[in-house]
Amino acid sequence: MHRLPNFAAARPHPTFVRTIARTLAGASLALATLLAVAPAHADSRNMLPRNPLPVYTQECAACHMAFAPGFLPAKSWQHMMGSLDKHFGTDASLDAATVQQIATWLAANAGTYKRVAEAPPEDRMTRAAWFERKHRKIDPQVWKHTSVKSAANCLACHTRADKGNYDDDSVAYPQGLPARFRTGWND
Repeated sequence: MHRLPNFAAARPHPTFVRTIARTLAGASLALATLLAVAPAHADSRNMLPRNPLPVYTQECAACHMAFAPGFLPAKSWQHMMGSLDKHFGTDASLDAATVQQIATWLAANAGTYKRVAEAPPEDRMTRAAWFERKHRKIDPQVWKHTSVKSAANCLACHTRADKGNYDDDSVAYPQGLPARFRTGWND
């Protein structure tokens, strides 16, 4: 009769154990670093970067929603931050240190994926090909309705846009909008 080997008694060599432990620790650190600095992408659930800049939210959201930096390429953000005195018809000037801080953060978190490879006309995300494609079923009159005001008012329909969530599950029909415009909504 054959006896089965006793594997419970076998111990791996200490060098082997240390090598495996170091490899796993290194891989864990690399993954954690990647997740901490990686910008969000259009196909993820959260479009906001994982490293928010409070001054960006404070300054930009004082007038409009603080848009996800990934919606535009770095070139658009650079142009925008360099011309704040003419920011879409408004003087949004800031001190040089704040401009530099925000511009650096926007460039680091700007869109780099195929969808935003090129700057849209006038650096308007609402004129970007991806935006027009995603909103092609929306009647142009919707953007002018008092509860929406413009295509740049993401929160009028995307109820969690300020949290970076543009998922279809968070889209709601704007209040007061006539029913005839409902054809562009999935709810």
